[in-house]
This record gives sequence, structure tokens and C-alpha cells, in this order.
Amino acid sequence: MPQEHYFTTKPRVASHPLSVRLELPDRSLELVTDRGVFAYGGIDRGTELLLRTLPPPPSGGDLLDLGCGYGPIAITVALRAPAAHVWAVDINERAVALCARNARAAGATNVKAALPEQVPVDVRFDAVYSNPPVRLGKSPLHDVLRTWLGRLDAGGDAFLVVQRHLGSDSLVRWLEEDGYAVTRVRSKWGYRVLDVRSAPAADHDGVHARE
Repeated sequence: MPQEHYFTTKPRVASHPLSVRLELPDRSLELVTDRGVFAYGGIDRGTELLLRTLPPPPSGGDLLDLGCGYGPIAITVALRAPAAHVWAVDINERAVALCARNARAAGATNVKAALPEQVPVDVRFDAVYSNPPVRLGKSPLHDVLRTWLGRLDAGGDAFLVVQRHLGSDSLVRWLEEDGYAVTRVRSKWGYRVLDVRSAPAADHDGVHARE
């Protein structure tokens, strides 16, 4: 069988769930992972860095975890903002089911785990969070980001975490060319956390880094 990636819609690899613990300054979560889903058997360092870096989420409205995997970002954000509606979106059906299971176990009743086509087209997001699937390749990744960042409400922020050696700086350049203001919020463990905000291209002053 060819090697499958975590962005496969229906993973064919046999299920073998494992539990992992996410330890953050404000909470500890027990989460179930599975084969065929991103970061099987562990907490991805980029995801951990993102969650340790994020400012408090909007207290209400619709928030998005793009590429939710088994749900560490969506569930953490939902518990930090219990009055918000957190959409946890992934094309991987096993990931969506796992995220829903983990959200129930964590008491994050405000998480809606969904496939992309299950998100109503009129929903716009007050914030977007993502450890995006960079291994899709540049063109498919750009298509995914353009689609979902295009649904970010005016004044909203998207927070992305990307490995430096997997093209974080080239992604910044593309985002700016596509009309976004981008700030490098943090660099650690080989990752960059990016704050992406809609803005006219003419207003961009460049990227400001804080290491």
C-alpha cells in the first residue's frame, strides 16, 4: 500500500488509538490520537508552540481550527472561550471523528467537528487558527488558505504555525502578495508563529519579527 498522508480523506491504515497528554500553563488535556491522523502518538511541537503563544481568543462568535486533526487546537481554544462557537475542520474523516470524541471527553461542548463541506457558506470567522498542511505542496496549500482566510471577518486575525525549513518565510511573502499583513509573533523549536490579518496590500509595512 502506498504511504498515506494525514490529509487523506479516508485513511486505509488500520486504526490503533493511543492516548497523549497536552500540558499547557492553563490546562492539561488527555487526547486520543490514531493512525492516519496528523501527529499520531504525540503532541506536535508546532501545535504546542502555537497554543503557548496565542493571545486570548475572542470571547464569542465563530472561530475556526483549520486542519484540526484530533483536536488539540480547537479544544484548547474552545475551553478558553466557552461562549464562542469553534469549528474544527479537516478533510480527514477519521480526524473529524477523533476531534469530536476528544471534545466530548474534555467537556468542550462548543466544538463542532466538521468536514469542509459541512460548514455553512455564510459563516465568517472572528479568528482562525491552524497548523496548516504544508506537505500538500505550495499550490494546494495556497488554495486552502485563500479559501478559508477569505472567510475571516474584518479585523479578525489568523494565527498559523509553520516550520521554518518547510517554507514559513516564502509563505509570508505569498500571504503579503495576496493582500494580508503578516507579523512573525514568535520563533522557537524551528517553527514560526504568524499573525495574519486582512489589509490592503498598499498598507503593508513589511514583516516585523520578534524572536
